[in-house]
Amino acid sequence: MKRLRPTLTVLSAALAGLASTGCQPSDSTDTAAAVPAEAKSAQPQLTVTESAPPQEEPKPKHTNRLAKEPSPYLQQHQHNPVDWYAWGEEAFKKARDEQKPILLSIGYSTCHWCHVMERESFENEATAKVMNEHFVSIKLDREERPDVDKIYMTFVQLTTGSGGWPLNVWLTPDLKPFYGGTYFPPEAKFGKPSFTDVLRQIADAWKTQRNDILASANDISQRIGESIALKAKANIKLDPLWLDRAVSQFKSQYDPRFGGFGNAPKFPRPSLPLMLLRHAHRTGDRDGVRMVLHTCDQMAAGGMYDQIGGGFARYSVDEKWLVPHFEKMLYDNAQLLHLYLDAHLISGEQRHADVARDILRYILRDMRHKDGGFYSAEDADSEGKEGKFYCWTEAELKVLFTPEEFALAKRRYGITAHGNFEDHSDPDPLKGQNVLSIVDPNLSDDERKLLESANKKMFAVRAERVRPHLDDKILSSWNGLMLGAIARAAVVLGEPKYLEAAEANLAFLQRELWDAESGTLYHRWRDGKRDDVQLLDAYAFLLDGVLHLYEATLEPKHLQFAIDLVGTMKAKFYDEANGGFWQSVHTQNLILKVKEDYDGAVPSGNSVAALALLRLGKITDRKEYTDMAEKTLLLFSENMTNGPSAVPYLLQALDFLVHEPRRAVITGDPKSGGARDLIAAAHAAYQPNKVVLGVTGPVEEFAKTLPEEKQSAVYLCTGSACQPPTSDAFKLREMMASKTLP
Repeated sequence: MKRLRPTLTVLSAALAGLASTGCQPSDSTDTAAAVPAEAKSAQPQLTVTESAPPQEEPKPKHTNRLAKEPSPYLQQHQHNPVDWYAWGEEAFKKARDEQKPILLSIGYSTCHWCHVMERESFENEATAKVMNEHFVSIKLDREERPDVDKIYMTFVQLTTGSGGWPLNVWLTPDLKPFYGGTYFPPEAKFGKPSFTDVLRQIADAWKTQRNDILASANDISQRIGESIALKAKANIKLDPLWLDRAVSQFKSQYDPRFGGFGNAPKFPRPSLPLMLLRHAHRTGDRDGVRMVLHTCDQMAAGGMYDQIGGGFARYSVDEKWLVPHFEKMLYDNAQLLHLYLDAHLISGEQRHADVARDILRYILRDMRHKDGGFYSAEDADSEGKEGKFYCWTEAELKVLFTPEEFALAKRRYGITAHGNFEDHSDPDPLKGQNVLSIVDPNLSDDERKLLESANKKMFAVRAERVRPHLDDKILSSWNGLMLGAIARAAVVLGEPKYLEAAEANLAFLQRELWDAESGTLYHRWRDGKRDDVQLLDAYAFLLDGVLHLYEATLEPKHLQFAIDLVGTMKAKFYDEANGGFWQSVHTQNLILKVKEDYDGAVPSGNSVAALALLRLGKITDRKEYTDMAEKTLLLFSENMTNGPSAVPYLLQALDFLVHEPRRAVITGDPKSGGARDLIAAAHAAYQPNKVVLGVTGPVEEFAKTLPEEKQSAVYLCTGSACQPPTSDAFKLREMMASKTLP
């Protein structure tokens, strides 16, 4: 992404020396930097512990209009003295009527540094007074409105070189940005300005040099629009060589010691290793396969993985995967579930299947609504301390364990009196905290039994601690990712309970977030109410999940729902002229229309849509789906050639397009034992370029012509050629595993 040089010369002079002190790592940029240690926060200490007698909660001194908002993130700010508004016309009208600049502050409810800035600045009466006097202050949940976040994150990235959350951007009353950054400290330190310094300087510049600011904001908004505008190049053809070049770049970023791709902080970003594994397996690249499996093993051994409760945190602050920011996100765990299923199919190792099962143990235990929806995230903090729920001191484990258990746990997890984690955002951090990681993987059978006993004790004690905050909103987009992962896990691991969870999840989404009459999919549900937001990510991610569920069940109703989703997705988001899909239909209060292409911590809606459309096109033999996907790939061709690390999921779609996939067509009743065995066999070998389909419903014409026989059979086809049918599940598995078909 090319960095823009701001044209705000007048404002820059007025704000001489003012800049963000840095930001926590962002899943929307590869250039973000960690918050420096000198930007430590003034975090209030909680005096109530879980062992203290219950105390009556003090009545809040302030309650603002965010108390009426459904977003858990906005509700966290309802008692700030800041006169917060939600994103909407009420705030925009006030800014226009009073000709005040807008301070847009974006974050999410499980964001650690968002909490830090709230405690330091937004709960401060003096700071709030400045904000209320000079600005219209808006709080936005970036998980609910990634379309809004994308525009202003792009501005900050292009003008500062990095991005992250909390994201703080100053806008004109017509919503055009003119200044921004991420985390600002409460006091000027080490040559850095305080947040209130920034507020006062911007307020003064707005009063004295407003016309210059408005002109500059118009100019930079136009240039941002130009920087993200895309038109397909003429006479370009999709080239398989792009895949080879992309994989070479991925491999050059590999960390041979600790695994992963890139330096600290390390994000799992599963779409990159998934693409590398796909390519390496097909080309016989053992080195590429080794890189991915080593990365999987290192992540699962590190502290980013919850060794006691299962599931992964969002990222590691170091290169070793040791110390995480402890928040757990639904989208990470969904994608990592796919990665560990693939690792298991490639390696045949039980340890990779065990990680997949542990992810689902966590999701189904802690992240599932009673009616089947999946919650969004769990916080890094509990009782005002990051990681307190997850960490252990040597002293408490000595009391908890028998001497034998303690000696083993100390060796296994690297427990020390000093600890390996300290929260540098806290001026009074807890001491001696240990993040559990696997330091010694070598255990005898007797030691494994002893470790299981110790782990059960830790889990029981941890369950009594004050849990981190749960963001209990249910997003159709992220649920779509988890739906597909669980459906696939059901057939790969042979676990019917996972299939039951997937079916329940889809039923919940269809009941609560899908309007069948209008064909509309909404984005967020919470406390019995849904929003009115429609985003490409919701349609594309759910389409992907429904297709995985169809391939696991061959239920015609699921295939029909996928087709219904595509119908609305095309009508609302597809650009017939240039290809690609717009991120949002909400153009009234957006200064730009955006086609998202970056496959970061969450893949882009365009990438997921392209691959899902190609799969659906092969299942139904509908050319319009393939054409939409191919036109989307052409639109983003420059990114695949010149910046492949930004679009690894999109490259998976290209891989699927240029390498003819196998079609396993299974006859008979999909609920019969024979059909179930064949479905499982079709998924039992690593073969990412495949589709699995039945013979009823809106499938391809060839499938509909196959004879209905009492015993289920499978026809394995590539293009127009099919192998002789077989009812032997073992033979099908061998055929799927074969690099080539006769």
